[in-house]
Amino acid sequence: MPAPQPLPPERLYRHCDAERLGFATTRELEAMERPPGQERALEALELGAPMPSRGFNLFVMGPNGAGKLEMVQRLLAGRAAAEASPADWCYLNNFDEPTQPRLLRLPPSWGSHWRRDLEQLVDELRTAIPATFESDEYRSRLQELQQQLNRRQREAFESVQQEAEQHSVTLLQTPSGFTVAPVKDGEVIDPEQFQQLPEAERRGYQQAIEALQERLQQVVQQIPKWRKEIHEQIRKLNEEMTLLAIGQRIEELRQRYSELPAAAAHLDALHDDLIENVDTFRSGEQEAMEQVLGRYQANLLVGRGPNHGAPVVYEDMPTHQRLVGRIEHHVQQGALVTDFSLIRPGSLHLANGGYLILDAHKVLTQPFAWESLKRTLFAEEVRIESLEQVHGFWSTVTLEPEPMPLRTKVVLLGDRMIYYLLSAYDPDFPELFKIEADLEDDLPRDAETERLYARMIGTLAAQHGLRPLDRHAVARVIEHGSRMAEDSERLAAGGRAIADLLQEADHYAAGEAAEAVGREHVERALDAQERRASRLRDRNLELIRRGTLVIFTEGAYAGSVNGLSVLQLGGYAFGRPTRITATARPGRGQLVDIEREAKLGGNIHSKGVMILSRFLASRFAPESDLSLSASLAFEQSYGGIDGDSASVAELCALLSATGEIPLDHGIAVTGSVNQLGEVQAVGGVNEKVEGFFEVCRQAGLTGQQGVALPAANVAHLMLRREVREAVAAGQFRIYPLAHVDEALALLTHRPAGRRDAAGRWPEGTVNRAVAERLARFAEVERRHHGDDGEPASEGSGAHEEEDGDA
Repeated sequence: MPAPQPLPPERLYRHCDAERLGFATTRELEAMERPPGQERALEALELGAPMPSRGFNLFVMGPNGAGKLEMVQRLLAGRAAAEASPADWCYLNNFDEPTQPRLLRLPPSWGSHWRRDLEQLVDELRTAIPATFESDEYRSRLQELQQQLNRRQREAFESVQQEAEQHSVTLLQTPSGFTVAPVKDGEVIDPEQFQQLPEAERRGYQQAIEALQERLQQVVQQIPKWRKEIHEQIRKLNEEMTLLAIGQRIEELRQRYSELPAAAAHLDALHDDLIENVDTFRSGEQEAMEQVLGRYQANLLVGRGPNHGAPVVYEDMPTHQRLVGRIEHHVQQGALVTDFSLIRPGSLHLANGGYLILDAHKVLTQPFAWESLKRTLFAEEVRIESLEQVHGFWSTVTLEPEPMPLRTKVVLLGDRMIYYLLSAYDPDFPELFKIEADLEDDLPRDAETERLYARMIGTLAAQHGLRPLDRHAVARVIEHGSRMAEDSERLAAGGRAIADLLQEADHYAAGEAAEAVGREHVERALDAQERRASRLRDRNLELIRRGTLVIFTEGAYAGSVNGLSVLQLGGYAFGRPTRITATARPGRGQLVDIEREAKLGGNIHSKGVMILSRFLASRFAPESDLSLSASLAFEQSYGGIDGDSASVAELCALLSATGEIPLDHGIAVTGSVNQLGEVQAVGGVNEKVEGFFEVCRQAGLTGQQGVALPAANVAHLMLRREVREAVAAGQFRIYPLAHVDEALALLTHRPAGRRDAAGRWPEGTVNRAVAERLARFAEVERRHHGDDGEPASEGSGAHEEEDGDA
């Protein structure tokens, strides 16, 4: 195969015709509601968002910086605005079991009214009830009841006294109660005098005293009953006065919320509790009264407006508590206490009836958050529990709020690897996230797409409050979109990188007081981005210039070639030339990958080296063993190496070392090769070309330097202006490769050669030189080891030692 011809400058970059865009500035363009080129993902979102069935939650996957969050928020916000507002929810005190607060569902916007009504009721209770019990009417009626009790007791004792007088005894009141004593001549008989009385008289007194004591006992036993009756009357009086003070207000609330049985039942329970605790209001103890009144408030968990639509919530810190809610505590007399008013909602509560957006990586990295989310979605209810309760870390008495029924569409955002790992290793994941929306990384570039891309640029500028871009600036951004996509025929799908570029360009336009962002502002922003990130690239160039890293850009050397690699550091990538060397000597088909042996080579690189070994054996020893012991190494490389993009360069170095044919070091090579010698596409070709160009420009361009790359990568070229200008001036060249023989012809400046009908390689070709040296290697092997592979008898010791060293 002949050496390939260099590419013309027009094939190194695809320009965007600014005039064809058809506008002056992006202010004239209509804003885009949906990103271009994402029809597949949008269809999935439109299918999954309204699906009511359980498990049809969504996973939106795409690369970081693709604008997943902004796209999903914008799409869901438009859909949610047209949907009905979901219910309001609040927690109320459970008067029967305070540790189990009750959940009340209210129509949209009713929650704030309900809370305000209860607050007003509490305010009225705080003032009206104490005022009622301090009124003259209450005091007089209470005094009347007390007098009634006293009168009944007095009348009873007077009746006993009258009966006692008829039997010459009297009723005496002592500190310990009442007693009966005999009387004679109007005087109480003391015990000594009583003993001196005649027996018959004493017996008569004793019979009268026993009868009166029994009568007195009956009266005393009646007193608690009378007091109980009076207390009941006082209770009824308190209830009457309480109803007089606040009953009308409670009845008004009953009527207002008559359509909500749960609200009416709560008002009834509130009324009963108020009656039971009315003594607290009578006592006037402010702290005790406030404690009772606190039970009558409402803890509005979620409140919405009537026409706000469905909620769209993004939770940026999806911990267990921020998802399912929490119960707060406060310190009271050295102890932690809580009640229903300290229940706080989680994002699942706030998004109930709408959409919850979560970052999959953040959910998975928060302890127990993923399991809590799955449990909630399976149960279709949100149960507020601390991790200590869920996992039984403690048994302290706490609240157990009534769970909230859940009807939320969860949208997870993440990269593709997370989705595939969850699908493979979490059996619950396919049950809960049935819809995947896969965002495109890039989109085809044609005239229509360029116009859509221009609208997207204008929309991003408007969303960020930036100046409009003129058409030349837009054309430059479109060209940069192809550069980001690493394909002149495609455009990066946009997202954060484009928005950042527009904001930086707008900053430079603001510094010049320009009305619109121009091409020069975009260029300055791109140059500034590269300048900020290129410290390590410049350091690498300095090491090459000083000879610390050995890279030859002129001359020809056998067994050595300039390969190309790409270093990715954060969001910046740059190309770095790497010297690849090879050695060859007689052997038994052994090809040593030094990187692999040093445990620096990855699996893909090792695969590429094995392909080289099979290519050599197939080409030069199709019917016999390959008599070759060779090695490959990346010189001055001390980190890990992976990938097969250097396999063309490695093969050229091997053939050069074997055939002792120098390779031109003014040309660097990149590309993958298969067992048939065909050159295959690789990644990062723009950075690789530019990296070697910078090294050559630093050393001095000779006009004979360039880069050989796979022909399949030509469509991916979007090279910087400096490279294109050097190519146009004949100072640098880009060569497309379809087969490894083209690379050999280019680097050796002689034809690679093709076998004739007799299986011989033509004279003066690379393959002829390689084949002849391999034949000499085979002869050496036969002399050293004999035809049967065993060492020859003559000089066997020396040869065995040499073979052992090998």
